[in-house]
Amino acid sequence: MGPASAHWDLVVVGAGPAGAATALGALRADPGLRVALLDRADFPRDKACGDGVAPHVADLLAEVGVTGLLDDRVPVGRLRLGRDGLVAERRTARPSWVVPRRVLDARLVDAAVAAGARLIRHRVRDLRWRTGAVVLDGEFSAAVVAGADGAHSVVRRALGLPRGPTALALRGYAPVAPGRRGALVIEFGTRHQPSYAWSFDRGDGLANVGYGEVLRADRPAPTRARLFERLEALLSGATDGGRDWVGHHLPLATARLPLPAGRVLLAGDAARLVNPLTGEGIHYAVATGIAAGRAAAAALRDGRPERAGRRYARAARRLLLPHLRHTALAARLARDGRVVEAGLRAAAADQRVFDDLVELGLARGRFTPGVVLGLGRALLPPVRPTGRPQEPA
Repeated sequence: MGPASAHWDLVVVGAGPAGAATALGALRADPGLRVALLDRADFPRDKACGDGVAPHVADLLAEVGVTGLLDDRVPVGRLRLGRDGLVAERRTARPSWVVPRRVLDARLVDAAVAAGARLIRHRVRDLRWRTGAVVLDGEFSAAVVAGADGAHSVVRRALGLPRGPTALALRGYAPVAPGRRGALVIEFGTRHQPSYAWSFDRGDGLANVGYGEVLRADRPAPTRARLFERLEALLSGATDGGRDWVGHHLPLATARLPLPAGRVLLAGDAARLVNPLTGEGIHYAVATGIAAGRAAAAALRDGRPERAGRRYARAARRLLLPHLRHTALAARLARDGRVVEAGLRAAAADQRVFDDLVELGLARGRFTPGVVLGLGRALLPPVRPTGRPQEPA
């Protein structure tokens, strides 16, 4: 396309789940918007991820007219959580899916293009603010820009926003090991806290397997060899026959949600929205992407695109801030192995506690009274009577 003369209502940087959802949210609100979806890669393309897609994601996509996206995938309704021999395994309230990002992202991009977005291969390197517009690389002028360009977001960096806590993970695909078929399996580490290994059955004979841990200033980042060692130590045999190994960083969410207030928005990983307890990010990406698109459309409709960020920040905080405060607390508590084990015992004993913990880790859940009571019971020793029994009269 030609330089600067081409002006868009909304330019979305990054065409992963957050970017495609932003385009879908905007075009669902106003199908007449001129929306460009920029990505440095051609689709389909691989992306390092655990590939777990919670049912809540399908609910959100239905709100913007995307249905049946996962109908041909195998649902997984069993979740096994373990640590050092202690196991909580139950059916989940609703099944999830394990969908390689090569498949999921391409389908979401196709949905966004079908809704009216224009997909353009372009790697964004520079943002400049001009009167009444934001200009990217001197080529793309937009009334509103949405940064959905992942953990190493160029858009976030251009805004000068600070970095935060980060995890490092390794992911590959391997034949499903015996005993792990038909399940999402998570094994929490006993060292290098917080950490866990996973094996998520895709339903086609392969599992997405991996290991991740939170990076800390008081210890060096693990090498690729160390990540493999720790994965095998927690899930023996998980790497046998594995391929497509990729390492990636996860920008973890905190109890705060700092978002810019002007013409530039951030969604998904670019907004540092990865669950610090589980590493889940697709639900956040789709939820905040749709909210960003709706906010951009509303601001453009009112003729005040400079207020898009303020609109979006209010919506995103209503949507996620109470939940993020609870996940931040849960992540701090999970640094103590005794708390992790208490959670496993409580989940093994009570389906409601299990379901509430799943919600906390996958979607918008909070600490419920049942979870608090279950943790308390599991953490506190039973009270034994003291003194001698009273003799009968």
